[in-house]
Amino acid sequence: MPDLPTPQDAAEATLFSECWDAVLAYADLCTSGSAAAAQLGREAFAHGTREARAAETGPVRSAGRRAARLPRIPLLLTAVRTTAAAWEEAGQGHKLDPDLRLWLNSDKAARYTGPPLTRPLALRGLRDLQQADAELLWLAEVEALPLSVVARRLGLDPATAADELQQVRTLFRDRCHRNHLDTPMDARCRSYARLLDAVTRSSAADAPGDLSRHLATCVQCAEAAACLRLHGGGLPGALAGGVIGWGGLAYLERRRRAAEVRLGAGRPDRAGRAAGEPEDAEQKARAARNGLLVAAVLVSVLALGVSLMPFGGSGDDLGARGDVGRQPVADPNPDPPLPSAPTLPPATSKPAGNATQDTTKSEKPGKPEGRNRHTEPQGTSSPTKGGESEDPACRVEYDLVNQWPDGFQATVTVTSSKSLDSWRVSWSFRDGQHVGQMWDAAVSQDGSRVTATAADYNKSVPAGGDLAFGFLASWHGKNSPPYDFTLNGQDCAKSS
Repeated sequence: MPDLPTPQDAAEATLFSECWDAVLAYADLCTSGSAAAAQLGREAFAHGTREARAAETGPVRSAGRRAARLPRIPLLLTAVRTTAAAWEEAGQGHKLDPDLRLWLNSDKAARYTGPPLTRPLALRGLRDLQQADAELLWLAEVEALPLSVVARRLGLDPATAADELQQVRTLFRDRCHRNHLDTPMDARCRSYARLLDAVTRSSAADAPGDLSRHLATCVQCAEAAACLRLHGGGLPGALAGGVIGWGGLAYLERRRRAAEVRLGAGRPDRAGRAAGEPEDAEQKARAARNGLLVAAVLVSVLALGVSLMPFGGSGDDLGARGDVGRQPVADPNPDPPLPSAPTLPPATSKPAGNATQDTTKSEKPGKPEGRNRHTEPQGTSSPTKGGESEDPACRVEYDLVNQWPDGFQATVTVTSSKSLDSWRVSWSFRDGQHVGQMWDAAVSQDGSRVTATAADYNKSVPAGGDLAFGFLASWHGKNSPPYDFTLNGQDCAKSS
């Protein structure tokens, strides 16, 4: 197993630390175990670093410009994919994810190594940008880093970073549009090229029916639409899928979670904030929220004192005071404590928030004390079986993250009232949807019934804690939400 390359200076040492985290996250998606992930990551990192150094010291083209190349992180992620392909050819494919092996032996993988004009549009568009512009776009859109962090890393002025990012987005769109027109395509696709450009320039423009039907059946034009449409939040997925290839959207989701954990509060930087705008509004909102929580605690203490006072006054007065003492108060610690920044991709099982105990609040029987924002009893619970408690054993939150003409991305978060040593979540689809890829769990599907089984690193879930995973699936005609969720065979109630 090769060792990681030695950094040439302090700047490269810092870059190595940031890039290794990204490489290992993608290598973990591509392999069937942590040992194989570490091996694949090391080999790809060494190969990609040598390639990057050779490009930086290579010959300069005319007009004082070097040959176009990818920024360091997507270059290393590409090295992970090519190293995995080398494993497959060398008879080590058993170490790789089975779905990746199918992809590597398909025409989809051949697009990334075939003639330049047939490669994915996002890959060509990113390579056409200047190195600094391409790095700005990748770090902000795919790595999900706050713009202030990106500006500091790239030496940009934080006051103008948002405007510069918008200019780079527009430049990337123009490069993709030019490359789309240069791509060999049939007459039907050629007839839609200019209409596609016009429709994607405006967020208010609706695609005509014939264009929508064409995009639902033509992969090449659908990829172009994703790259040309800068509004709607689809640019990160277009970049990740077009540059990385297999597992691009799963990698995107992992990096988003990692950025939230690493940055603490889990609130991405608002790229749209005006340059130099003070954060007074956010600070005032935080102060107001804290004030409300303090007031709630004070009310709780006063209610406790009243309930412990000797009997006196009229019966009506005592009854009124008793009602006040029994009312639940706001949780003074509504958000769960955030874990420290991990080296590996963050596990999906996370402990529930520790609610402060209060003798005056009345909870439903059977509700776990450690609750968080996913476990609030909103809506009706699932029917009871055989005299069990009215509260369900688990609650599930299904989130449709993104959807396109023939596929979608979703996440599932389940809160268990009991501690688990392992878990298995099942559900049913109504409209023939089929799961093609899943992360943070192993997937199996029998007809409309889908089962997600815990990975090795996220089997344990504390009482009141959450488990989460995401997946990509296909759909046709209609994409209704799934139903009949179970956790280890027990029914789950849906969170509203």
